[in-house]
Amino acid sequence: MAEIQFSRGITEDVIPDVRLTRSKDGSNGTATFYFEKPKAFSSDSTDEITGMYMIDEEGEISTREVKAKFINGQPEALEALYIMRSVDEWDRFMRFMQRYAEENELGFNKSE
Repeated sequence: MAEIQFSRGITEDVIPDVRLTRSKDGSNGTATFYFEKPKAFSSDSTDEITGMYMIDEEGEISTREVKAKFINGQPEALEALYIMRSVDEWDRFMRFMQRYAEENELGFNKSE
């Protein structure tokens, strides 16, 4: 099982758009998650969202870099940034994403 939760323990059903970047030497990378109209907004308050947790059989990966996007004063999207500072962190993240992709029938497109 591979799932994404926000700090309130809410498993997010909305599948995010995920963009990956990696340095040429492979020593670090960044994953940017964009959730449009996420389930996490279904409650009254958004200030309880203080992190994103990626949970699978190996454990948990987390980030505190989560921002809400508002349109006309209404929360519309969440953007989360996960920074990988080593090859091991990159490899661990990719294993999580492989599991998450398989469970949610997602594909991977590599840019040229």
